[in-house]
Amino acid sequence: MTQEVVDPLYAALMSPGTRDYTHGFLPPEDPLPRLPELFEEWEQTGDVLPKLALTRHIRPAIEDLPSFAVDRLDTLAEHERAMSLLSFLANMYVFAPDHPVATAIPRNLALAWHGVACRLGRPPMLTYASQVMYNWRRFDKQGPVEVGNLRMLLNFLGGMDEEWFVTIHVHIEAVAGRALSLLIPGQEAVLRGESETIAHCLDAVAETLREMRSILERMTERCDPNTYYHRVRPYMFGWKNNPELPEGMVYSGVEAYGGMPQQFRGETGAQSAVIYAVDGFLGIDHGYDEMRAYLMEMRDYMPVQDRHFIETVEGGPSARAHVLDRKSDLPGLRKSYNEAVEALYEFRRLHIEYAAMYVLKPGQKESKGHVGTGGTPFTVYLKKHIDETLAHRI
Repeated sequence: MTQEVVDPLYAALMSPGTRDYTHGFLPPEDPLPRLPELFEEWEQTGDVLPKLALTRHIRPAIEDLPSFAVDRLDTLAEHERAMSLLSFLANMYVFAPDHPVATAIPRNLALAWHGVACRLGRPPMLTYASQVMYNWRRFDKQGPVEVGNLRMLLNFLGGMDEEWFVTIHVHIEAVAGRALSLLIPGQEAVLRGESETIAHCLDAVAETLREMRSILERMTERCDPNTYYHRVRPYMFGWKNNPELPEGMVYSGVEAYGGMPQQFRGETGAQSAVIYAVDGFLGIDHGYDEMRAYLMEMRDYMPVQDRHFIETVEGGPSARAHVLDRKSDLPGLRKSYNEAVEALYEFRRLHIEYAAMYVLKPGQKESKGHVGTGGTPFTVYLKKHIDETLAHRI
């Protein structure tokens, strides 16, 4: 998919060395809460989406919306807001409660969604970027980006569990910024053979991963597994490997698809670029399997600048190569590297524990209980990736 530059900021975001990592891969400023007046009817429908979802009016309300003027969007922030709004409307249209699952997106929504997605270089799908990364706002603008100071801009059904699930992820993304800001400088230190700087970067990565894990541990405080499974998760699915949509989804009126159903993945945390980038810096290589192929596919659903960051890190030297070089055996360097690997292992291990708690156990009797929202059976491969991570200790 061809990327079209939609904002002067975009060029800067494509340069990892000059990017602002204050909030990690999140936008440095709070996402745009609303589109300009021209799009007010669409915004008003988004405002009442959780209420419309419980009525017979949900689909007519979306079908009757006016044409969406994609060409009138200006900044990157406006495009991301539009992508979030259109994605929430589309997924609720498809999976509306007490309705049969829809097999086609109405023309007005499909054309808008496809148009915005093309400009952002992503498929017209609900992604992690649209549900999490560009869908939050601080109550105190001067305060931290953390749970307790965050709310979602758009919701499906709403409620404490949905808010907590998403804002915990926003908090994790924000905290990741400390490690992300040091990956490129760390690789530059590898090229210069500066072991002390590399050790400092490894220590920061380990500390960041431990903090990310401690935030993830808080998920159970206000997000109940059964509530998540039955009231949050159903609206995050896509059309690929979804037993309810075996043929995929028709995007009505989108000429590029020729009326043929499309197969796109659903929203998943695997569309966050953070762990991919850390893997690249640490030189952690995962053997090729179904999960590896899936994770490579997930990069197509990321913001283009985040995908580019991963590729930049993976194309550079790894800290592992430097640590393995006996000539750079600084006392404590190996220990710093192993602690970073172990911190990544512990984060991944907690993730799979929560996958079992929030997906496998509540979904034991359902056809989609063994697959993630991205549409793949994940537990065997997550376990394999966990073991592969730990195997990289030196």
